[in-house]
Amino acid sequence: MIKSDLIGRIASQNPHLYQRDVANIVDAIFDEIVKALSRGDRVELRGFGAFSAKIRGARKGRNPRTGAEVRVAQKAIPFFKTGKEMRSGCRFYAGRKR
Repeated sequence: MIKSDLIGRIASQNPHLYQRDVANIVDAIFDEIVKALSRGDRVELRGFGAFSAKIRGARKGRNPRTGAEVRVAQKAIPFFKTGKEMRSGCRFYAGRKR
């Protein structure tokens, strides 16, 4: 499912809302999650999961084209941990090929 599919599904379940309003709501939610992560905050949605930023330390890497050693700076990466309800709801699909 992509973002437009999510917006379409929410709009179909709530016919009193315009699709553009649903798109604005979904965008606002995603924007707030991104802003919270950029501040270093943790975002927890009960039953769904928790978003957090993990710090990946500086390291030495290699340029794949030349093989030269390069320094890779420290950076923060987004991390998502699924909630208990989401994990139990996804067990049905565990043995399926996608």
